[in-house]
Amino acid sequence: MYRVLIADDEPIERQVISKKLNGFFKDQIEIFLAANGVEAVELVKEKNCQIAFLDISMPGKNGLDAAEEIRTFDERCSIIFLTAFDEFSYAKKAIEVRALDYLLKPGADNELINVMEEAFSIADKYETEVKNVDTIKKSTPSSDFNLDEKDFSKSGEIVREAKKYIDEHYKEDISLQDVAGVLGYSDVYFCKLFKQNFGKSFIVYLNELRISKAKEFLANPSINIKDISSEAGYRDANYFARVFKRMTGQTPSEYRNGVID
Repeated sequence: MYRVLIADDEPIERQVISKKLNGFFKDQIEIFLAANGVEAVELVKEKNCQIAFLDISMPGKNGLDAAEEIRTFDERCSIIFLTAFDEFSYAKKAIEVRALDYLLKPGADNELINVMEEAFSIADKYETEVKNVDTIKKSTPSSDFNLDEKDFSKSGEIVREAKKYIDEHYKEDISLQDVAGVLGYSDVYFCKLFKQNFGKSFIVYLNELRISKAKEFLANPSINIKDISSEAGYRDANYFARVFKRMTGQTPSEYRNGVID
């Protein structure tokens, strides 16, 4: 079970996100709720939460301050900011605390699902590589953390490079962090540019590309569906089937039958 914190001072907002997550990831997650930043920090520490949704605008200790405090004792937690405002200053702060992403409210279901799956992947990686929390080494901030809004004039070039890299490597186990690193940019800087130019997050774009490729392969009846999952960039055939069903409303077999018939 993945331990997930949802911190928002609005009870309705907490319940909406909680209901969505339980609907999408039933039996996979345990959810804890916090009404402010102080409670959020306490719960992450007490419950050892692997994923934390933090509303930025909370009274007292806001989400940004809570995230900064969480990072003093937990380098592993996937922090996802929730905000109603797309402010550049939030991106800069997110860089400092190495947040996984920040979602605009009300968030789209596909972005919520994809960021959760990315967080699951990160949690699994830590479970495999780290046996004891005391052995975790604190990461050093990237040299490009000091950003200025004029840097966003480079967005066209960065996006072209990113698109080319993703198109060439979508079959591999790549993440936003991988692509940002290859191109020489910080995670959140690249994340914001990607969203601004594509109108969707990196994870959503990658899954849409992979499913599009899978559809092409499925039109060829001579290719085994298990092989198609690998060719489309999914190591696990069952996981591929779940993503395909979620994004198309059909299983790979159902889609193939419809195309061939």
